[in-house]
Amino acid sequence: MSLVRAKKHLGQHFLTDKNIALKIVESLRPNEKYTQVLEVGPGMGILSDFLLQKTEYQTYLIDIDTESYEFLHKKYPQLQERLINADFLEMDFNGVFDKPFAIIGNFPYNISSQILFKVLDNRQQVIEVVGMFQKEVAERCNAKAGSKEYGILSVFLQAYYKVEYLFTVKAGVFNPPPKVLSAVIRLTRNTTERLNCDEKLFWQVVKAGFNQRRKTLRNALSSLINKEAMAADTMLDLRAERLTVADFIELTNRITANR
Repeated sequence: MSLVRAKKHLGQHFLTDKNIALKIVESLRPNEKYTQVLEVGPGMGILSDFLLQKTEYQTYLIDIDTESYEFLHKKYPQLQERLINADFLEMDFNGVFDKPFAIIGNFPYNISSQILFKVLDNRQQVIEVVGMFQKEVAERCNAKAGSKEYGILSVFLQAYYKVEYLFTVKAGVFNPPPKVLSAVIRLTRNTTERLNCDEKLFWQVVKAGFNQRRKTLRNALSSLINKEAMAADTMLDLRAERLTVADFIELTNRITANR
């Protein structure tokens, strides 16, 4: 079979180091009560080779790249309908999975944030994620309150998942090599079914706070709060980056109570 060409517009950087590929696959923990795994952007199957050896779960592959799909179709004829040629961001998980599952992948860096928001939108189904991201994105996911990396993704992911930074990956193990370092993280769904607040307002508060992160929350959230009723609330004198997930939940409840 001829090799698949890496396509810049799809953000493809194919991993070539089998030891790292195995390390990524071994970071999955099917004892977290799932029996199905979806690999996103398998390329030529360096992760898939190890995933398909596992008997603890059934592996599905999805790739938007028709060339990769055709390559994988020849390489893994046994997959049949478990090999999907489609856009992950447009995928209806309910049409494929009828119970919780995990996601794994060497994710395209140009859509990494969109992938994570897709996970968040489907957080009741996606109970674990192990993935390769640009190191900067991985650090944002795992960042703590008070750090410059802490932001919208940090808060949303940590509200619903345990985030672990597993290891850093150098550029030389990819073809073509990216111009940045990479990192593998693991997200494990926590026990929070729903946040203890108005979740829609929580999302609005977090986004508004970080979209104007240089301003105090009193100014950044001016369109969401009752300014008179909350004039003495000292939490509003802080910037968004100072608040933990629990603080944002508390602030959301205060805003709700004073409307």
